Order: sequence, then C-alpha cells, then structure tokens
Amino acid sequence: MATAATKDRILDAAETLFASHGFAGTSLRALTREADVNLAAVHYHFGSKEAVLRAVLHRIIDPINAERLARLDAVEARAGGHAPPVEAVLEAFLAPPLERMHTLGARGAVVLRFIGRTHNEPAQLVRDLVREQFQVVAGRFARALGRARPSLPRHEVAWRLHCVVGVLSFLLAQTGAQAVLPGLDPRDAAATTRRLVGFLAPGLRAPMTPGRAAPALAARPRPHRRMGTRR
Repeated sequence: MATAATKDRILDAAETLFASHGFAGTSLRALTREADVNLAAVHYHFGSKEAVLRAVLHRIIDPINAERLARLDAVEARAGGHAPPVEAVLEAFLAPPLERMHTLGARGAVVLRFIGRTHNEPAQLVRDLVREQFQVVAGRFARALGRARPSLPRHEVAWRLHCVVGVLSFLLAQTGAQAVLPGLDPRDAAATTRRLVGFLAPGLRAPMTPGRAAPALAARPRPHRRMGTRR
C-alpha cells in the first residue's frame, strides 16, 4: 500500500539521520529530502518531528525490550526462587540488541548507532522519551540484579546498572562509525556478548567501596555565613 510505504520510508530516513546527526541535528527539511517526500507527508503520518522520533524508538526498541524481558523471565524461572546469577541477568540485557543487529543485515549497524546515540542526546525531550521507553525494563533488571547482589543497597544497584547502560550505549554509538575505539563486532553477537559480560560482571559483583558517603550526606549544603561576621 502506497501510504504504508511512504510512512516506512520516512521512518527509515529518520532512523539513518537520527543515528548520524542526532535529534537536534536533524531538520525536517533534511528528513523530507532523505525520504524523498514533502513536508505535508510527514505531518500527515506523524504530525511533528517528536512524533517521528517516538515512532522510530517504538519500531526499534519494542522488540528488543520484549526479548530482554522474555529472557529475564527464563533466567528467573531457572533460578527457581533463588538469586539469579549476575552473568545470566547481564546476558539477558545485553544479547538482544546485539543479536538484533544481525537479523537486520546492513541496517543493523544504523539501528545500533541510533540506540546508542539516543542514550547520549543532550535534549531533554529525547532523554524523557528514552526514559519512558526503558522504564519497565530498567525496573525489572534492577530488581533482578538486586536479588543477585542482596548486600548492595538499591541506589547502588541502580547506579551500577546505569553504568552498564553507559558502556553499552557508548559502544553502540561507535558501531559502524569512524572512531578512535572500535564499536561492536558485527560478525559475532555471541562472542561480543560474552566479552561484555566478562568485563561488566565483576563491576556488579564488587563490594561497596569502603568509606563511601551516604547520598544524603554527600549533598548536604554548607552552612551560610553572613558577610562581615567572624567566628
């Protein structure tokens, strides 16, 4: 159907441009030129550039997150009510986007760069959309890692999971791009997953740093001193 084909063409173009230039760096004019459509077509199908970004996010992230949750369900079922292994939880989180790259063929590197770039976008709008997209998944994986590492406080587990996402998003953003450091091996998702799990699992297993200040104390403001007074 011509209407569906036009919509897909807009999404394909947006995916490529957002991956290369980011949301703020992609104009509607560039989008219409890349998709070979007029501005009216973009407004008809989506209404705004924000709506295009939301649609691209859903098209890419929904199947990846569904696979992540399915794998986490399997990990927790195998654990049988006990703490799941850290490595198994990490693999359930990391493998789906890497495997997705292979099923998409030539488009895979673009998709992964898009995912990585959205996690590092400075625009508040993009950060809000990404947070909305990952809220359920982040909550499930944080709880699973909390069970795997019961000696860690919840805020520490959340911080370490945030670091996992940071490493993954950086590597995804570099994939297929000219960079000082290579991104991810596009030929072997399983090997890349094992490499990442081997690197990240020790960080999740590490004990709390001795003498670490509580978050509330670290943020405590200094007492105010009036000008012209002495102690």
